[in-house]
Amino acid sequence: MAFVIGNFLGNVRRFYFQINQTRSFLLCKRTSCYLRNNSFPICSYAKYTPTNSIVCAIRLSFLRCGNVRTACPRTGPLQTQWGPHFHTSTPRRALPAPLLWMLLKPLQKLLAILLGRSVRKWWVALPDNRRQLMHEWIRRRRWHLAAGAGVTLVIVALLLLTHLDESPVTGRLRLLVFSRDKYMELAALTSEVHLEEFAERLLPVTDPLHQMVEQSVQLLAQRNKDIPEVSEVPWSVHVVEGPQINAFVLPNGKVFVFTGMLGAVADVDQLMIVLGHEMAHAILDHSAEQASLSHVVDLLALILVTAIWALCPTDSLALLGGWAKDKLIELMFHHPYSRSLEAEADEVGMHLAAKACADVRAGPVFWQQLEIVDKLTGNPTMSEWLSTHPSHRNRSSQMDRLVPQALELRETCACPALPPTDPRAVFSKTVNVLLEKAKEQGVRGLEGIQEPQTVSDTAGRPFSQTVLPSAFKADRLNKDRVPAVTSALPSATGEGSQRVLQNISQQGS
Repeated sequence: MAFVIGNFLGNVRRFYFQINQTRSFLLCKRTSCYLRNNSFPICSYAKYTPTNSIVCAIRLSFLRCGNVRTACPRTGPLQTQWGPHFHTSTPRRALPAPLLWMLLKPLQKLLAILLGRSVRKWWVALPDNRRQLMHEWIRRRRWHLAAGAGVTLVIVALLLLTHLDESPVTGRLRLLVFSRDKYMELAALTSEVHLEEFAERLLPVTDPLHQMVEQSVQLLAQRNKDIPEVSEVPWSVHVVEGPQINAFVLPNGKVFVFTGMLGAVADVDQLMIVLGHEMAHAILDHSAEQASLSHVVDLLALILVTAIWALCPTDSLALLGGWAKDKLIELMFHHPYSRSLEAEADEVGMHLAAKACADVRAGPVFWQQLEIVDKLTGNPTMSEWLSTHPSHRNRSSQMDRLVPQALELRETCACPALPPTDPRAVFSKTVNVLLEKAKEQGVRGLEGIQEPQTVSDTAGRPFSQTVLPSAFKADRLNKDRVPAVTSALPSATGEGSQRVLQNISQQGS
């Protein structure tokens, strides 16, 4: 036994001696260079290659190569005396914190349900005398419990205060639990998923529609490069063939625009206002802000979930209470907060478009057009308090109030002058004419449309003379979608909006 133990300890000692030696060794590869007798002795296992080079492990010192004292560079993996090379595995990227939270969110809710249900069953199984003792214990320590709850609330409040952040452009204080870097990682994963999903429907970069959106995005980025969140992001455009009237921008600068949106805008000014709105979401980190609020609210709601399942006498009532809790949270927190972020993106997007010399007067017209399209196509319109977005009518009114400020900002950016004809005035006259014709012809679907307010013409304002490409044709975009523009879309006097309404009225009749 002593011999076995001694042999084992000797092997362990030699093993750790070799480990310590190789930690301080470097690889040396010297071509046509023989070791002299006075060189470092740990080279008995030196491997001679056909090119007469020597690879050996030496200490952090110099090798004598002839009469020249040279340093050996670090080359390749470390070769040890006992065999194979050391190597490291490829690094694995951890999941972003927001994605990890979304994956764990259902599990946390399930644990809260199980905890509450277990408490309820434990309480029901208690005899009456034990319940009376529990009531007495809670009554005697009610102030201790209240103090503990107060301390907990103070700690939670301090944690929330330490995560307050200032919005980049507006300076508004908001809660930001997830950092911008974490959401950049999530945005990279999301963009990969979208690119794979839309791979077969992406328009080539040589397509006129793609070039038009690319030029608009680059113009917005160039004219707003004084904002760090704009200049630091590499903006890239992807136009997707599809009927959806939708566009979105990821925090990493990936811009996705559906051709349905390009068919819904009347001119390039409306397009730039839409793109400015979506870019504002990315600049202001609205996705991270909304996820932070959802994170905090869901964590606090876990206490409510546990209480519901603990107090409700049956599982069916607990399920009903949980459903009611989710709806109340949506109506009281998530939907109002989302509408406020949309309103903020509208305001910042108008400023971005104004600095890019777009005619910001076309902004309210766009939302009025969408309201008419929804009426004629029969799309269900829910109440605003049930939606995450403001209604088209309220957005049009809000943007109409923002136009004077945006025009003042535009004047300071050395933009060309606007034409005297206001697109809002042209749109208002066009809608009035269409309503009169609809009443005469008995066209249905326009009864709920209100006449827009007549806007006085604004003279002497700057204006962008950009026109959408002639390749913007309805036969390409009108597949299973709402009516679109049938020719090249001019900007300037609202003629594009007038043509949209005429096409809509013809198809609506």
